[in-house]
Amino acid sequence: MDGVTTAGVRATARIAARADGRGATALPVLDGEGPIALRRTRGHGDEARVMLVGAMSGPLGNDRLAVEATVAEGARLHVGSAAATIALPGQAKGEAHYDVRLRVAGGGELHWLPEQLISAAGSDLRVASDVALEPGARLVFREEQVLGRVGERPGRLTSRLTVRLGGRTLLDQEVSCGPGAPGGWDGPAVLGGHRALGQLLIVRPEFAEAPPPARPLGEYAAVHPLAGPAVLVSALAPDALRLRRILDEALGSFD
Repeated sequence: MDGVTTAGVRATARIAARADGRGATALPVLDGEGPIALRRTRGHGDEARVMLVGAMSGPLGNDRLAVEATVAEGARLHVGSAAATIALPGQAKGEAHYDVRLRVAGGGELHWLPEQLISAAGSDLRVASDVALEPGARLVFREEQVLGRVGERPGRLTSRLTVRLGGRTLLDQEVSCGPGAPGGWDGPAVLGGHRALGQLLIVRPEFAEAPPPARPLGEYAAVHPLAGPAVLVSALAPDALRLRRILDEALGSFD
């Protein structure tokens, strides 16, 4: 860990997955740090599974936390989390940062399926997810954000997702919600009063030849084919439970 100071916690957790040559996936790097502990759990077939475990509260004000995962050719990695991540105000003033950096080689596969991120009242968090894929890589990436705990107002949350495939930008989008965010974030053109928002990005080489069609998934969710072998599912819901149900049903429709 880089350290704990009055300016907040600095920590990076790292995962590396590679094919072990015997039909399974090895994890030569599994290095948790600070508030982020990593635990290997029972895999399925040739897939390795890792759980992110919060070792302490966070991210708090002015923390700078990061998770890095690299998947080599022929490896399959599934990453989840033991519980929701809650952004809290903390004693240190200033914006907290939580960075996710994912790299998947051609022939590799990553399922990134953590639990929800909850923006508690008084918090100020910037999330940046950067995904770099080589041609032939496979990805399932889920992102769920809940604005405020039950009965409270949300904190400030800014989230950016950037995905590149073969060096070309596949998706680059940013959303900002909560106090101090650009006006209209809670209006009918953006969240429409909902407090849970999420997206599911699926990248599969076969989508290049047979892209899934655009279609609605109820009143506040839809499937959007992207300009590449990928599809994006975006959804709004009144709470985390209903948001997860929408995204799970969407993912199941592609199996």
